This record gives sequence, structure tokens and C-alpha cells, in this order.
Amino acid sequence: MRGSDTSRDPCPWVILNDAGGAFCMGAIGGGLWNFIKGSRNSPQGERMRGAIASMRARGPVLGGNFGIWGGMFSTFDCAMKGLRQKEDPWNAIASGAITGGLLASRGGWKAASVSAAFGGILLALIEGVGIGISRLTSATPPPVAQPPPPSN
Repeated sequence: MRGSDTSRDPCPWVILNDAGGAFCMGAIGGGLWNFIKGSRNSPQGERMRGAIASMRARGPVLGGNFGIWGGMFSTFDCAMKGLRQKEDPWNAIASGAITGGLLASRGGWKAASVSAAFGGILLALIEGVGIGISRLTSATPPPVAQPPPPSN
């Protein structure tokens, strides 16, 4: 594909990479979150034991949820790149909408459409911020100084 990002793995491998990265992020964040939550909800003498039990019980669940979202998003992103033969922000926006809608499809059409809209809007905001930051941090070339006109 023209203009493809060569710093990332090719499309079939990026799905596994992103799903694993999302699982790790969700498991670590979910573990910390549930450790604090378990500590706060446990009786005075059982805080550490309750924190560890909550972290072990719920951390991997949140990691799995993140991993599924990351894997589905990357799958749809690769599919959009293949179908459209382009790499642009619209692929990520569409992938976010499709992923959100599909994950909420068990709740019916209304839940799926709301979740799809939310996923598309969220990815549009993320892509917009990314484009804005890249434009702000890109180095603009300094203006070329014009030599003075020759004097006779």
C-alpha cells in the first residue's frame, strides 16, 4: 500500500500485538484499580487480603475486556485498510464505530447504534487530537533569506 507505516508490523501480526498490549494495559490498570477498591471495601484488619483477592479476581477480567476491544479494533482497522487501499484517520474512526456497535449488539439495535456512535466519535476525537499534536510538533522549515539586490 502506498504511504503505509513501515514502523508497525504487517496487518495480520498487528492484531495479535494490539490485542496483547490492550490486555496488558487493562490487566495492570484493572489490577491497580481493583486493589484500591478491594482495600477500601474490606474490613479494618483484612484490607491487604481483601485488596489482593479483589485484584486477582477482577484484574484479569478487565484485561480480557480490553484485549477483546483491542483485537476487534485492529481487525477492523486492517480490514478497512485492505478494503479502502488507504491509510487515513477514517479507517480508525470506522473501526471504532464498528467495534463499539458489535460489542454492544447483544443489547439490541438501540444499544448497538448508540455504542457505535460513541465509538466513532471517541476515535474521531483521538484522531483529531493526534493530528493536531503532530501539526504543532512538526518542525516547519525556517524561511529562506533572500540575498540583497545587487547595487551598482
